[in-house]
Amino acid sequence: MKASYIKRATIASVLGAAALFATTGAAYAQGRGQERREQRQQQREQRQQVREQQRTDQQQSRQAEQQQRQQQREQQQQIWQQRRSQQEQERAQQQQAQQQQRQAEQQQRELQRQQRQEQIRLAQQQQQQQIEQQRTWQRQRQLEQQRAIQQRQIQQQQNVQQRQAEQQRVWQQQQRTVEQRQRVRSSEQAQWIRQQRFEQYRRQVIEQQRLAQQRQRILEQQRRIQQLRFQQRYLERLRQDQIRLQNAQYYDYAPYYRYSRGGSYYETSQYGAEMLRQAINYGYEEGYRAGLADRQDGWRNGGYDDSYAYQDATYGYNGYYVSLDEYRYYFREGFRRGYEDGYYGRSQYGRYSNGTANILTAILQQILNLQLF
Repeated sequence: MKASYIKRATIASVLGAAALFATTGAAYAQGRGQERREQRQQQREQRQQVREQQRTDQQQSRQAEQQQRQQQREQQQQIWQQRRSQQEQERAQQQQAQQQQRQAEQQQRELQRQQRQEQIRLAQQQQQQQIEQQRTWQRQRQLEQQRAIQQRQIQQQQNVQQRQAEQQRVWQQQQRTVEQRQRVRSSEQAQWIRQQRFEQYRRQVIEQQRLAQQRQRILEQQRRIQQLRFQQRYLERLRQDQIRLQNAQYYDYAPYYRYSRGGSYYETSQYGAEMLRQAINYGYEEGYRAGLADRQDGWRNGGYDDSYAYQDATYGYNGYYVSLDEYRYYFREGFRRGYEDGYYGRSQYGRYSNGTANILTAILQQILNLQLF
């Protein structure tokens, strides 16, 4: 770079000297004064050009040096980056190699652990097989012992059963004899009870017929037309019920139900339970009709116990299964509730539809409280 600069400076000097020489010759012809001025002017211009050329050369030299330093820095940067990349690759390769080595060691340890576990499992399996064989042998031995014991027990049970069967046969024969005697006595006793109940019912009918005539005269005097018609219809239903009673059939029974009244418990059969339900239903229906009749008559001086049907309370009774007093009690319980519903025109205890009144099932159960046992 410096040799080029010296070469250009030498060329410029030679050219300047040649130009000065030519200028001097011309100026000499025109005049020395003018020549001198021109020479000085040319010298100044030449010096100016030389200085400019020097500055240009210096600037180019500095730029060339800067470019050279920049290139050197870039080359150094590239070399440094290459070295750094190479070092990173080497470190990565080392890490990968270490990782592979660790994995290989871990796989080796895992393989050894699996081998140990397999050995332990095989040992345990062999031990378990030995234990299972021993248990199988013990179970077989126990089964043989149990079969022997069961055979002895079966034989003993058969002997006991034979003795029990013989004893049972003898006992059953004796029991049948006792039951036959008891049935005879029970039948005679039941027949006597039915006769007593029927006789009580017959006397009650005669007494109620007399009272019915008295009640009819009283109702006529009181001009209670609807109540009188109700009593006449009730007497007609009672007469038809007495005809039905002549053809009624009695069924033998055993106690199946229990009910409570007045703090005491009573037992009856399913037929007796059905008759008590019937007494409450019939009582409610007749009571409803009696209350409705008094409401239609506008009668306010009496109550449910003023009605002949309430005093009679025998409608539907057949003389079987329950006593007359028992039947009349539950008939009157239904009658009282039916009378209140009919008189006040409400449905608190039952329902009235199409000329028929029926007490509610819940109320019936509340009154009777039947329990199956």
